[in-house]
Amino acid sequence: MNKQFTFASIVVSSLIVATAQAEIYKHVDADGRITYSNVKIKGSKKLDLEPADTNFGNPPKSTPQTSDEKKTSTPSNFPKVDSTTQNQRDVKRKEILQSELESEKQALARAKQAYAEGEAKPEVSQVRNANGTTSTFRNVPKFQEKMKALQAEVDAHQRNIDLLTKELNQIN
Repeated sequence: MNKQFTFASIVVSSLIVATAQAEIYKHVDADGRITYSNVKIKGSKKLDLEPADTNFGNPPKSTPQTSDEKKTSTPSNFPKVDSTTQNQRDVKRKEILQSELESEKQALARAKQAYAEGEAKPEVSQVRNANGTTSTFRNVPKFQEKMKALQAEVDAHQRNIDLLTKELNQIN
């Protein structure tokens, strides 16, 4: 029974696939309404359609693209900048990036200083005891939360420095 059912489902599946390339008909009624169908209607016309492109803009997998095929030429009406102007822009961009890098280095130094100061001052709380004395307790969760925020600030400035340095190296 299972083998017959499997064979029947394969036959039905292949029929469905075969009809995927079915003919399409266009019918315009007396009121001008257009109907498209895969069933021929009296007075309809068969449409001659190209198969659908299922690559969605990608090249077929059987033919690999060369680097020349990947590049497209610049349109002739695309705005162009002369080399002097481009060099001036590159110099200005480099100056801006270097200025940002210096600012980030200073901010990193301040963040590291704040981290060191925070590390030196643990969070403590004092509690008055019933006998009138005070006990000092260290608030570890609050201290860890404070240090985590300070470390995040140090890390952010370090990431910015790394990215700015990388950008500057690409210009040189």
